Amino acid sequence: MQFKDFEYKRPDFETIERQLDELTEKLAKADNKEELLKAFFEYEKIESYIATMSTLCSIRHSINTRDEFYRQETDFWDEKGPQLEVYTNRVGRILYECPFREELYDVIPEVFFRLIDCSLKSFDEKIVPLLQQENRLSTEYGKLIASAQIEFRGETYNLSTIRPFMESLDETTRKQASLASLKFFSDNEARFDRIYDDMVRVRTEMAHQLGYETFTQMAYNRMYRIDYNAEMVANYRRQILEDLVPVANKLYERQAARLGRDTVAFYNEGMEFVDGNPTPKGTYQELIEVARKMYHEMSPETGEFIDTMINGELWDLKSREGKEMGGYCTSIPDYKVPFIFANFNGTSGDVDVLTHEAGHAFQYYSSRNIPVMDVQWPTMESAEIHSMSMEFNAWPWMGLFFKEDKEKYKFRHLSSAVKFLPYGVLVDHFQHEVYDHPEYTPRQRKQCWRELEKLYLPHKDYREADLLERGGYWYRQGHIFESPFYYIDYTLAQVCALQFWARNQRHDPDSWKDYLHLCSLGGTLPFTSLVKEAGLIVPFEDGCVRSVVEEVKAYLESVDDSELQKA
Repeated sequence: MQFKDFEYKRPDFETIERQLDELTEKLAKADNKEELLKAFFEYEKIESYIATMSTLCSIRHSINTRDEFYRQETDFWDEKGPQLEVYTNRVGRILYECPFREELYDVIPEVFFRLIDCSLKSFDEKIVPLLQQENRLSTEYGKLIASAQIEFRGETYNLSTIRPFMESLDETTRKQASLASLKFFSDNEARFDRIYDDMVRVRTEMAHQLGYETFTQMAYNRMYRIDYNAEMVANYRRQILEDLVPVANKLYERQAARLGRDTVAFYNEGMEFVDGNPTPKGTYQELIEVARKMYHEMSPETGEFIDTMINGELWDLKSREGKEMGGYCTSIPDYKVPFIFANFNGTSGDVDVLTHEAGHAFQYYSSRNIPVMDVQWPTMESAEIHSMSMEFNAWPWMGLFFKEDKEKYKFRHLSSAVKFLPYGVLVDHFQHEVYDHPEYTPRQRKQCWRELEKLYLPHKDYREADLLERGGYWYRQGHIFESPFYYIDYTLAQVCALQFWARNQRHDPDSWKDYLHLCSLGGTLPFTSLVKEAGLIVPFEDGCVRSVVEEVKAYLESVDDSELQKA
């Protein structure tokens, strides 16, 4: 079957709720392992069906936000999702309080129960109306971003299709395109502020109703962070600030020199080389065929995976009017397949999609047969290891995508990974400050962002960009609005992925084997345990960031970047 043939049908919730009530009662009355597991897997079957329908709706709405049918269905799920979470909470409590719980660990991994503990601490039926408000606000933000109509040189673009102009060889074009894009955010400043203000208010109220002092700890539980806390994250941010920010600053200085400038202006940040960034060579279909060849040569497992993706049309990669921005990978449980959503725009980011999002998809494909649906995927920070590491696993094939730009791509890719880390921890630090100070006004939040920016990203040159100079860059970072505290995950995973990169550089024969093993484990272990299973150093450990930075720095310093561009 192909994705277009997957049938969506709004579930009959009267019937489903009656079935869930019956199964909840069976679970509560089960007095032995066999009875409980039988009821549990009946419940899992219903959960899988609900998740399948919800995901199909979400995918098709993001593919075309103008489709009235799926717009209405999305509104329906925004309302129904929190109500269904009531059952998830009830079943979770029964399983967590089961007197013979440890007997279940050979079928249901122990981590599943630790995830339940987090869920119980972050949900109560009384906050359902607030969760519905949160969903509506997230949807409003997504629609606002998707609505961008950017007038540029007589044509209209969205936030994705304007990107190639922002990486133009001509600096004037880059500047004008960047300012045109920024105008959308400036024109809608009050709307972005109001949406986020409402989000902070709603989330803080949820936290207070559940007995938390702030939303932060509630968010950590919602993110299922079961083996680390905010203090460990703060220590990790300190490592980035001390050990990595100086290295990133040197990279910006090298970039400015390559561009013949004293600083890297905001409209030049995306331009690494004076003769242009590396771009993929070939049509859309040619890139797909190169991806097929790469994954077949990489391993039998990845070869089978990419055939499934291509033959099932399990992705939507081209940018179109009315399509949501960004990219993601999700899974469709009843069909046991992943799905990739992206917006190709002719930049190297198109190849990153075929490696990064495919890394997510390959992980799910590798663990899709784990019997407990909730541990087929790992928690967020672990999931990003697979995607970011796949980007580096794909390095030997970059010549197929970039031809003569291969070395330029590799230098940019690795240096971009380094540059990203300070930004990633900035996003996290900002959110800690915001939710620790929910009384902040929109102006104070922007001031907070700008102060942290000067700490982690001191190179920023925002001349001629008033909104950015006042601290409004974060409007474009959807995670801050829609997935609070989900961003440090990318940086933790990047530090792990860079360790795989270093092992690959050293031709470590166990690197690929450890990567496959990590993918097969899904979410059957928490983050730090998965990292150790993959033979990597946990990022929270003192000295981890420094050890990673040293190898990466040595590689980057060995490259004469001036030779990668034409005079």
